Amino acid sequence: MAISMKNVVVFVRDLATAKKFYAEQLGLPLAQESQMMMEFFPGEGASMGVAMAMHEAALPLVGRHTGITLRVDDIVALCRKLADEGVRFAEPLEASPWGKMAVVCDPDGNQIALVDR
Repeated sequence: MAISMKNVVVFVRDLATAKKFYAEQLGLPLAQESQMMMEFFPGEGASMGVAMAMHEAALPLVGRHTGITLRVDDIVALCRKLADEGVRFAEPLEASPWGKMAVVCDPDGNQIALVDR
C-alpha cells in the first residue's frame, strides 16, 4: 500500500483577506481556488490549502500555530517586505547556528514559520 501526502490545510474566517496575505504578501504560487478554498504550490506534490472554517470543528483551528514551515530563498528581504506591509510577527527574524527563522501571522492569527534552510 502506497501512502503520500496530498495537502495540509490552514483554516481562516475571510478567504479574500487570506488570499491577499498568502498569494500577494507571502508570494505563494496559487494552484487553484474556489469560493471556499485556495490551494498553493501547483505541481509540487503535496500542496497547502487555505480554507474557510465553516464547520464547527474547524472554528477552533483558526488563529493558532499551524506547524507549517516554509523555506524562503531571501528570508531577510521577505521579512523586511512583510514588516513594511504591517504583517504581524509572532517571532521576529533571528539567526541561529542552523539558519535564520521568523514566524509570521496571517490576518486570522495563524502562525507560519519561515526559514532559510
